[in-house]
Amino acid sequence: MSAPERIPPGPVTSPEAAPPGGAPAGSPPDALALLERGELTVDGRVGGASNAVLRCTAELDGRRVACVYKPVAGERPLWDFPDGSLARRETAAYEVSRVTGWDLVPPTVLRDGPYGEGMCQLWIEADPQAALLALVEEEEPAPGWRAIGFAEVGEGRTALLVHADDPRLRRLAVFDAVVNNADRKGGHLLPDAGGRLHAIDHGVTFNAEDKLRTLLWGWAGEPLPAEAVAVLERLAVELAPGGPLAGRLAALITPAETDAVRTRVARLLRTGRHPEPGGDWPPIPWPPI
Repeated sequence: MSAPERIPPGPVTSPEAAPPGGAPAGSPPDALALLERGELTVDGRVGGASNAVLRCTAELDGRRVACVYKPVAGERPLWDFPDGSLARRETAAYEVSRVTGWDLVPPTVLRDGPYGEGMCQLWIEADPQAALLALVEEEEPAPGWRAIGFAEVGEGRTALLVHADDPRLRRLAVFDAVVNNADRKGGHLLPDAGGRLHAIDHGVTFNAEDKLRTLLWGWAGEPLPAEAVAVLERLAVELAPGGPLAGRLAALITPAETDAVRTRVARLLRTGRHPEPGGDWPPIPWPPI
């Protein structure tokens, strides 16, 4: 399918006006079938994004589901991520997430759409009552919370930014270390009403150079949980040359980037600890939320 001249610059309609069905209903295989083969209809453009993010409906055999479609044609070039596309890196992140068994990244496919090749991902309705981040006046985090750092809140005042001491976030911290996420912001965390945590926006991942920038530094330097070690061991097997995951990544990222994933997994297994911030790049993304 050929892409039109340009993507509409503004909202087509309010995203809330999209047909129902955006919650993660059905099994991942069902969602993947709809995302891969369903006819995409653009319902609206999501505002506030630096690249084109379109809310769509994917319909197949009378079933439909709400999804996000990010066409490559709507991406802005990044000087520090010159290879490939955001869409392919987002799809690669889902492939890694599938192997972990944690299912942190919503079902995601690379496909042709109304504006050419792009990433298509299941739309997630977040629970606005779920609190994973907070700003507090205290010098130390309360029980059940982990410190990120101090932030300016205006008029010369600072507050402590904290994240929940939550096993779901801890899994995500390990996942981000594997995929080398350079932009883990608070707005990318989508807990749903059923208690599952979904993580989105993985376009700036898999760089061959270490670029981990995240809000999830609360476990930095601490030993990895046993379940994380088991997941890393499984990833090491699948990432070996000729392994299933290595083969899928080869179609999405460069050989050097795939080698870097192997190196990061091996390093995590060797140290047995969560990574700590390095001194060569900002450890926290801006803006953090």
